[in-house]
Amino acid sequence: MATLIHTLADHSDDVNCCAFSPSLLATCSLDKTVRIYSLSDFTELSYSPLKGHTYAVHCCCFSPLGHLLASCSTDGTTMVWDTRDGQVLAVLGQPSGSPVRVCRFSPESTYLVSGAADGSVVLWNVQSLKLYRSGSVKDGSLVACAFSPNGNCFVTGSSWGDITIWDDTMRCLYNEKAHDLGVTCCDISSHPISDGEHGSRCFQMASCGQDNKVKVWLILFADSLGVELRYKCTLSGHSAPVLACAFSYDGQMLVSGSVDKCVIIYETNTGNILHTLSQHTRYVTTCVFAPCTALLATGSMDKTVNIWQFDSKQPCAGNTVENESEVAVQNWSEDDVSAWLCAQGLTDLVGLFKRNNIDGKELLHLTKESLTNELKIESLGLRSKILQKIEELRMKMVSVSVAIPDEFLCPITRELMKEPVIAADGYSYEKEAMENWISNKRRSSPMTNLPLHSLMLTPNRTLKMAISRWLETQQKYGETT
Repeated sequence: MATLIHTLADHSDDVNCCAFSPSLLATCSLDKTVRIYSLSDFTELSYSPLKGHTYAVHCCCFSPLGHLLASCSTDGTTMVWDTRDGQVLAVLGQPSGSPVRVCRFSPESTYLVSGAADGSVVLWNVQSLKLYRSGSVKDGSLVACAFSPNGNCFVTGSSWGDITIWDDTMRCLYNEKAHDLGVTCCDISSHPISDGEHGSRCFQMASCGQDNKVKVWLILFADSLGVELRYKCTLSGHSAPVLACAFSYDGQMLVSGSVDKCVIIYETNTGNILHTLSQHTRYVTTCVFAPCTALLATGSMDKTVNIWQFDSKQPCAGNTVENESEVAVQNWSEDDVSAWLCAQGLTDLVGLFKRNNIDGKELLHLTKESLTNELKIESLGLRSKILQKIEELRMKMVSVSVAIPDEFLCPITRELMKEPVIAADGYSYEKEAMENWISNKRRSSPMTNLPLHSLMLTPNRTLKMAISRWLETQQKYGETT
């Protein structure tokens, strides 16, 4: 059962997008502003609304742990905000100056994608807030984007109707016409499934479009050479163009919003309609599930955002914290701890921990006594579970190693190389991956797409020795920590 628990009516024009972090809700509008609310009581934060865009704001999104918020606009920029105080960290201008329609952070917060009306797509480095790579689709505006949960690739959708899959070097892996009258939105479930045929791991993707359809696809990582997009089914229910779609964080539900003013919630596995919500009075432009609570936000051209709550608990993604790039636990913020609680199935404790300002340092110092006397947790079983999870966290801290240097990763597989070889393009690859590349009658460089003047592969012994020394260092580090 979905119950309407709150309506936000602060925007003075159409609501274009909503986004959740573990503790916040962001909304953006044609009125040029971004507004941020606390999930504890849906009050607007003191620094909201965020003002900086000079034209309509089309999309907003949080980094995985909610430290950053990105918003993009007709003014041709993507702005990055600090969610602690609402300060602008960067104004990223689309190189072409074209209106930016969509933006998304990668799961590990390494990249930020911005897609524009002229078909250009830019991959920004989040750490440096500088342009990393750029590309473009052949036809149409870029209006949709979603990252795979492993961060190795992302999908874009265009007004021309194409779905394109890119890797993190902006290499086009796959392209398919998905919706005859144009794609409007897409999302990828964070939970892998089996394709049911070959037993290989794949992810479910949903897309919707001007053709009134919601389609479900499978993204299969068939081999080290690329991916395959396989059509699964079409979900019925809407009588007009579908403008938004999103998976719940456990992948069990899929929501869509339409020009017919309805929000439909499907059971992903069966395609059955669980709920039809008809409270909006104009087009539904956005819908999104919260990561750590059983909440759904829907936004509309009626200038409102509706917050819905489900009777059954909405499970959280189990890797919310782990996907954030190498944040030491003792440096976690209160929001980081909230995300960790959700990932451990302890969502009910988020409010209690936030009220007591439990950050990473405090989390690691929690004891049976402090849980009982200070946090007033009476259940012996719950206290034991919390302490067990904290101990597991400590063990992970001991065993964790530093990030693998990028030059040690094969550009094709993005895995640590064992037998690196140098190709004619001057780049080093894992020997087996490059041999497979060539055996599939590919005569171009995986990195540059330029023709290879030779198919000879030369062992890179210097790089292999460097990788071996690095592995030895990591082993010694693990033994002494």
